[in-house]
Amino acid sequence: MYSEDYDGANAPERSGEDVYSKPVRAGKRTYFFDVKATKGNDFYLTITESKRKVDSYGHFAYDKHKIFLYKEDFEKFAEGLEEVIKYIKDNCLKDEPQEGDKFTDVDFEEL
Repeated sequence: MYSEDYDGANAPERSGEDVYSKPVRAGKRTYFFDVKATKGNDFYLTITESKRKVDSYGHFAYDKHKIFLYKEDFEKFAEGLEEVIKYIKDNCLKDEPQEGDKFTDVDFEEL
């Protein structure tokens, strides 16, 4: 089964009514945070990573990965995400500049 077939295989049973969407562009990727509602008016979140690539014919295609997150899992998911992000910041990025530290001092007299 090709990825296009896989993406559409469960669409009728997994697609919900769109309630809210927040796209986040991050480098070569775009993340979509979509709030959806079921027929029973239950809400869930889909997180989609989309990355543009060029296929063998030179056409643009998108590589997508999706996570379905249900309301009963929100708290545990958020706790786990916060924990691993803190771990990465504290233990893996010590020597890398933080978001606000990317600018360097410029001496305008040298220009």
